[in-house]
Amino acid sequence: MRCIALVAALLLAACGAPPPPPQPDEVSRLAAAIRALGPEVDAEEAARAARVTYTHTATLARQYRITDPPIVHNTKVNMGLKPRGLCWHWARDIEDRLKAEEFQTLEMHRAIADPDNALLLEHSTAIISAQGDSFNKGIVLDPWREGGRLTWVPTAQDDEYDWEARSAVMARKLERAHGQTVTVTDDQRLLVAGREYVPQ
Repeated sequence: MRCIALVAALLLAACGAPPPPPQPDEVSRLAAAIRALGPEVDAEEAARAARVTYTHTATLARQYRITDPPIVHNTKVNMGLKPRGLCWHWARDIEDRLKAEEFQTLEMHRAIADPDNALLLEHSTAIISAQGDSFNKGIVLDPWREGGRLTWVPTAQDDEYDWEARSAVMARKLERAHGQTVTVTDDQRLLVAGREYVPQ
């Protein structure tokens, strides 16, 4: 009982303020980085992707009721004290929102870091790239890392995480769980014994 009270006290003590709104220069820098992903990237799409990413990050921070550092918030989500805000929530919600824009010159990916490391927490993110490029030529869009403030960095320059395609990680986990070969198709679908597996 004393342990539960101590954990509760620590969680309450960690409460802070929600993340500040993005500044226009932050949005402009991300737009320029997205535009620089390749000559075929449309400037309007790059600007819109940057604006939507920052706007949706701020919206999700309010919806998730972010007021704490990421690990503290994760603990509160896992205890049922906060609704959402685990890294994979951010990744899926950012990816879904950007996919809704139906970009013609940009493509969304999902990636996972440290999936097989028992000493580290697995981490998920969304990544944006030029249409047709792989995730490792894109830009990581990670609002979880700084507790609701968008961190973005070219995938290949991300010194904090070594990213793998989510589909490859999921295929490996499915093979371990089911003892069957899992195929990743060109469009990143997972096939188990010839049948499509749709991860949640």
